[in-house]
Amino acid sequence: MIDLTAVRFAVFDFDGVFSDNRVWTNDRGEESVACFRGDTLGLRRLDEVGVEYLILTSETNDAVAARARKMRADCIKGIEDKLPVLHAEVERRGVSLAETSYLGNDVNDAECLAVVGLPVVPADAWAEVVPLARLVLTRDGGHGCVREFCDAVWRAKREAA
Repeated sequence: MIDLTAVRFAVFDFDGVFSDNRVWTNDRGEESVACFRGDTLGLRRLDEVGVEYLILTSETNDAVAARARKMRADCIKGIEDKLPVLHAEVERRGVSLAETSYLGNDVNDAECLAVVGLPVVPADAWAEVVPLARLVLTRDGGHGCVREFCDAVWRAKREAA
């Protein structure tokens, strides 16, 4: 049984989680991605139940930071080695790894998935990281997996209150 009420801090990868892992590049080299708008409402639900959250991504594209600002989400981008940053953020926020969830989809998320209390992957996660997950969502990255996760945490915390 997965205890979603234990989650106090949620960390999200961006590409393949908020986006569907595709990128559009124009003739000037500018990139854009598509995201699921409903994820923003999911984050508001985390706000309602007191769960802090962070986007932690290796991506350097300014579109990621712009989307994070629009969603009012803290974002640390351009991070190749995510594990030390995860440890620092957990400590800074005064939560434990056991109270932390990590939603990632690919091999560069494996170390973080392996150390948190609730490792989560979207339905279309890379096969190598699926065994690390305690929760495999029903929705794909960029197609509402963040919202699905947030709603589940929100519902569990409200029912427990």
